[in-house]
Amino acid sequence: MYLNSLKPARGSRKSGKRIGRGISAGQGKTGGRGMNGQRSRSGGYHKVGFEGGQMPLQRRLPKVGFYSMRGKLRVEVRLHELELIEGDVVDLTALKAKNLVPKETQRAKVIASGKIEKPVKVVGLAVTPGARKAIEAAGGSVES
Repeated sequence: MYLNSLKPARGSRKSGKRIGRGISAGQGKTGGRGMNGQRSRSGGYHKVGFEGGQMPLQRRLPKVGFYSMRGKLRVEVRLHELELIEGDVVDLTALKAKNLVPKETQRAKVIASGKIEKPVKVVGLAVTPGARKAIEAAGGSVES
């Protein structure tokens, strides 16, 4: 047996309709397209969503949503990520050097997620009240 000799089982595949082959074929004259109108013509088609000139649904509905371009410039840093930085001073350049934040980041905020045991000095980053407590409880400090 070869791949080029494979065929479907006899009777498993119906042959297609022979359109436009006379009255006795059942699909003669108009070829199953009905009488008149755009869809009966050759080349008669329209775009997806076209409603015959009526204002389409996607244009009738209002626009929704908003994508802030500032979102790329501001990021959040979790408490346990501060421990990954060598040294005891954590600032934006240290976070970028360790690839914890993207290079284009302008502002970062430390949030209270995870635990911190290492005493670190946070400089120039925004800090949530819960994160401030956790950093100071671990023996670190926060400078704005």
